[in-house]
This record gives sequence, structure tokens and C-alpha cells, in this order.
Amino acid sequence: MDQRAITRSGVKVSPVGLGCVTFGREIDQETSFKLLDHALDKGINLLDTAESYGGGQAREARAKQCGFEDNREVTTEISSSEKIIGRWLKARGVRDEVVICTKVWTTGGGGMWATDITRSLEESLERMGIDHADIFMMHMPDTKVPIDQTLGELKELFDRGLARTIGASNYTADQIHEALGVSENHGWPPFESIQPKYNLIEREAEDQLLGLCAQKKIGVMAYSPLCQGFLSGKYTSDPASIPKGSRFDIKPTHGPRYFTDKNFRILEKLRQQASELGVPIVRLAVAWVMTHPAVTSTLIGARTCEHIDNGIAALDLVLDPDLRETMSSWK
Repeated sequence: MDQRAITRSGVKVSPVGLGCVTFGREIDQETSFKLLDHALDKGINLLDTAESYGGGQAREARAKQCGFEDNREVTTEISSSEKIIGRWLKARGVRDEVVICTKVWTTGGGGMWATDITRSLEESLERMGIDHADIFMMHMPDTKVPIDQTLGELKELFDRGLARTIGASNYTADQIHEALGVSENHGWPPFESIQPKYNLIEREAEDQLLGLCAQKKIGVMAYSPLCQGFLSGKYTSDPASIPKGSRFDIKPTHGPRYFTDKNFRILEKLRQQASELGVPIVRLAVAWVMTHPAVTSTLIGARTCEHIDNGIAALDLVLDPDLRETMSSWK
């Protein structure tokens, strides 16, 4: 699989990345190892994780938000994604063959201050048994903390060699523009990669962000190409029919957000178009994301090797520009 420059400083990634949010949450360590082996064998080198990705965090969030104290995750291990990746790296000895992106998101409500950012990265590196992250990202913007303080701390981590490059996830175009200006004024390392949510339903990134990234040559790692699995077609409008162990089962708060008449109309149009083309619905949905010219890599949050293969196959799906425009007009 060809690799693409995700940053101006030379970090190159596969056009399909493995989203590791499922590790220890929806799939156990043995299955996670199989997916990691399969992804690497297929030429995927980008592994995307975060300190907040864990079966333990998922269970705690569900209990807090919904009051459900039951166990739906395969493990309640905190930060299980990073820990499983670390065990896999130790077992396989392939650190130099992968690009690891991890993210900081302090959820205590006190803000992501300098000490929180440093602590997060140091603990992430310890969990994965590595000495640096190839890409270290702010998981969410934190308006409580001045952006110059955030970027100044990221510069220190860059200077210490703990992060090869820095980036941001879920930032708006205005927030990225501001951050780039601060970095330029101080001569600090800028954000070189961005992770926006992008799919046929959630398209806010199209308004300004993707254009800004193209203009500033910022790498784009699009995540949630299937809209949390909604565009796979496995869900119906009946909440009682949600498959056990699925994303919407583990995170029940997703249901009201995505189970709308408009979204089901788009899903039905996607289903019909995929049928006409004779391709799986998930392949068409992912191909639509991949064919945006600003998208460098698309993250596939997999639970099976087949999910990975569908993401790879989407690369080979030639999407006619007129068809993509038609799909973009669905409402």
C-alpha cells in the first residue's frame, strides 16, 4: 500500500489507518492482536489511539451519563487501547514499522493545562512501551486554556523528542487558524495533522476546515467514515433492536443523536446506490470519504479483519465525480 505524507516534517502514513478505539472495549486482546497483525500485513502502518480509549472509561461514561451499571465492554481496563498496542508491539517487535498517533483529553473538567498535557503523553508512552509518539494530538479543544499555553507545552514535548509531530482532533477551522498564527508568531512547531469527523451525515468539516487544511498543507485523518457504524445499515429506528456489543449498545447516548428521519433517508439512498453498483454499503460510504481531495488517510474502527478489508477495498472503488456529487446532495 502506498504511503502519503501526513505532515510536512516527513511522517508518512497509509491511506487507510486502523482506529484502535475498539481495543478492550468491543474486542478483547486476542482479537485486537489479530487485527493489528492483519492490518500490518496488508500495508496499514497508521495506528490511532488515545489515553481515553478504554473499556474502563466506556463503562464509567455510560454509568455517569445513563445510570447503567451493567458490563457491556469486554474489559473494564482503563486505557486498554494503548495497553493492548503496547503488548502487541512488545510481542511483535515492529515499532519501526508503524506510525502511532495518540491524543490527550483530560476529562476532569479542570482544563488541559501544561502539566496535564505532559502527564498524558508520558503515561501514554509508558503504557505502549515506546519512547515517542509519531503524532501527538489534542483530542478536543479546551477553551479554558489559552492556546499559546497549549502550543508552548507541545513545543517542549517536541523539543524533548517525545513527539515527532503535533496535531489536533475535533477543532474548528477558526481554532486551527488561530493556532497556526500563534505557532508562526512564536516560531513553534505548528499543527501538521488534523482529525475531523467526516462522513455522509456529519459533514461540518466541509464548510471551512478541509479547505484550510488543503491550503496550509495539513494532513487530514478522517475518522468515523461510517458515522459510528450507523451507515453500515445494521441499525433500525427501533432502539430495542440495537445489536449487543455494538457501538450504539456500548454508548446508548448515540442513539437519539443519529436515529433521525433525515439520517435514515440518507442511509436508504446509500443502500439503494450500493445495490445499483453491486458493492457493499460500507465500501461505498467509506469510498465517498476517501475521495475528498483533502483527505490523506481514513481511519477504520474495526472489530473484525473483514472491516479492515472493506476499508482497503474502498480504495479500489473508482467513484465517479458526478456520483460523488450526487451522494453529497443527499438530504
